[in-house]
Amino acid sequence: QVQLVESGGGLVQPGGSLRLSCAASGIIFNDYTMYWYRQGPGKQRELVATISNNGGTHYSDSVKGRFTISRDNAKAMVYLQMNSLKAEDTANYYCNGARFGIFLSWGPGTQVTVSS
Repeated sequence: QVQLVESGGGLVQPGGSLRLSCAASGIIFNDYTMYWYRQGPGKQRELVATISNNGGTHYSDSVKGRFTISRDNAKAMVYLQMNSLKAEDTANYYCNGARFGIFLSWGPGTQVTVSS
């Protein structure tokens, strides 16, 4: 059974850091490009970061220079290190993966709240 489980969210003050994790199971992880998306209150889901199966990365302009995506193929894990967090980063964060343009089912996500 294919499953994506996100963790690591929480409440953090502006300027703080969090590291999100996503555990994938039921897939040949090395074959997949992995993504982090987020959906803030009243907003559409947006792509935050991408990492290809060979480690190439891409970031949205809103997080570039603050967030870092990484993956551990041996553990079938993908991570999102988030630094210098801002109130506008508040959202539910989701990971997903795609192979040949076909995405996996969404997991429950993990909530990140940036507030003083």
